[in-house]
Amino acid sequence: MDLVTIMGFVAGICTTSAFLPQVLKIQKTKQTKDISLIMYSVLTTGIVLWCTYALINRDWPLAIANAVTLVLAGWILFLKIRYG
Repeated sequence: MDLVTIMGFVAGICTTSAFLPQVLKIQKTKQTKDISLIMYSVLTTGIVLWCTYALINRDWPLAIANAVTLVLAGWILFLKIRYG
């Protein structure tokens, strides 16, 4: 694995893991009033597009990071709709 690929995976871990505290907080408090439904809808749509782009280009660090981010951001969006 080359340095650029490693850098891609590390960047993906950093940006993806940033969503985890928000997911855990919402799960615990069931509060989503301060989360924007429009922002998470647009973000989730963008992540789907990034996943598609990454898969077409066989960019595995980008595809994997965005797939995990999609799960986390999608879960936040689901919780916003459910509790909001």
